Amino acid sequence: MKITRKKGPLYLQIKDIIRDRIIKGQYLKNTLIPAEPVLEKEFSVSKITIRKAVEQLSLEGYVEKKSGIGTRVLENIIVPKMSKGKAFSEQLASEGHQLEKKNISISIVNSKEHYSLQEHMGSECYCIERLFLLNNQPFIHFTHYVPLEASFSLDLNLFIGSLYDSLFKKGLVINRFNDEFEVEVPCEKVTSILHTDQKSLLKRLRSSYDSDEKLIEYSIAYYNTEMHKYVIQYND
Repeated sequence: MKITRKKGPLYLQIKDIIRDRIIKGQYLKNTLIPAEPVLEKEFSVSKITIRKAVEQLSLEGYVEKKSGIGTRVLENIIVPKMSKGKAFSEQLASEGHQLEKKNISISIVNSKEHYSLQEHMGSECYCIERLFLLNNQPFIHFTHYVPLEASFSLDLNLFIGSLYDSLFKKGLVINRFNDEFEVEVPCEKVTSILHTDQKSLLKRLRSSYDSDEKLIEYSIAYYNTEMHKYVIQYND
């Protein structure tokens, strides 16, 4: 496969290619990826470049290198680069809380009011509204925007499970997230759904990009942090 220095460091390009193969199932979990000499030949690069790519994959939690054995795939799902620790939902579960997702609506909307959406998703995109319940009480309100190429059904009964898994199954593979946080009083609709007064709530804006830096998911989330603080766990 041809790679070029114009797209950035070679080892990062190779890392992204191998990671995509892992996520798409070409390299299965608990199996070995091709040996270094095979990858050197495929990408026409040095052993050092391949080793740097594998080191990055290891740091991100996708593979584990064992001397005398090879490099084994540890994970075949998207691993957030911000942390190798527990996701917020996993943290809540480990504390004994019950977290439940409920779909509110899914529709096709005009994206012209949001420049970044129109630039990456065209004039229309999906809008998915979801509610997370913490111990049966409204906790987080999500509004997700995803491109029409996801080919989602507008039947709420068919839209279940993880949104990111659904995107992956449609060939939309997330490479990185960008999260921004602010405090804002939400609109009356969100306030009503979360059963909160007109007060400031934690707001998270998430942009999810593929390996070509195309925006494939944009979401706005409001958290009722009086119920539970938003926790980001960092591990070494």
